[in-house]
Amino acid sequence: MERDLRITRVAHVEARLEPMEWPWASENRERIEANWQRRKAQTPKMFNGRVLMLRDVDLTPERCINTYFEVDYASLVAWIDFGNPDRSVANGFAMGALRGSDGAFLCGVMHEHTANAGRIYFPAGTPDLSDLRSDGTVDLATSLTRELHEETGLSEGDYRVADDWIVVERWPAVAMMRMVTLPFPAEEGADRIRRVIALQDPPELSDVRIIRGPDDIEPQKMPLFLQSFFRWSFGQL
Repeated sequence: MERDLRITRVAHVEARLEPMEWPWASENRERIEANWQRRKAQTPKMFNGRVLMLRDVDLTPERCINTYFEVDYASLVAWIDFGNPDRSVANGFAMGALRGSDGAFLCGVMHEHTANAGRIYFPAGTPDLSDLRSDGTVDLATSLTRELHEETGLSEGDYRVADDWIVVERWPAVAMMRMVTLPFPAEEGADRIRRVIALQDPPELSDVRIIRGPDDIEPQKMPLFLQSFFRWSFGQL
């Protein structure tokens, strides 16, 4: 395994919200605001809503229990842009590891108007208040399928979602992943997604990449945790 990397297959993922004041955000409010204005000038469609960040992960071979707190999106973006200066928190999200019936994976290229323009990811998104339930739990399973639909147009009847989860932890990024398998080959899936994003206004994706093996990994455009997942999937870790 690579340094600071942990990949664990678990049967269950649980998450809940516990309110917390984030000292780093309070102490850096002016820098956060200046960074947000810079980002807005580059990508005017960005919206400063409320999102959920990880404050704790309890991971065993049986289950992953995540504790979240609420923060404004501008603070999350600044924390990422500044190089994750507060390592006591993390960006934790559900992610659908989309693949065709032939086993090849499908990733999206983020559109230029998004915060991660040009980056290559599986469909995913930082959980927000729409994922919060009345009992304080955070519904990561629904977050996964919602993001998959928003980015690719695929609905739950179009694929099969695995029951178990693969937690890819490369702090301060924690991806709660589920295998999402289409009933047709990856090439057909890519064509279908491209037709969908051509009709979206604005689309979240600009294109689709098919990952069949290690040679398809693009280190300059993929985050480290995703590169690690692919190497693990292809038996290189």
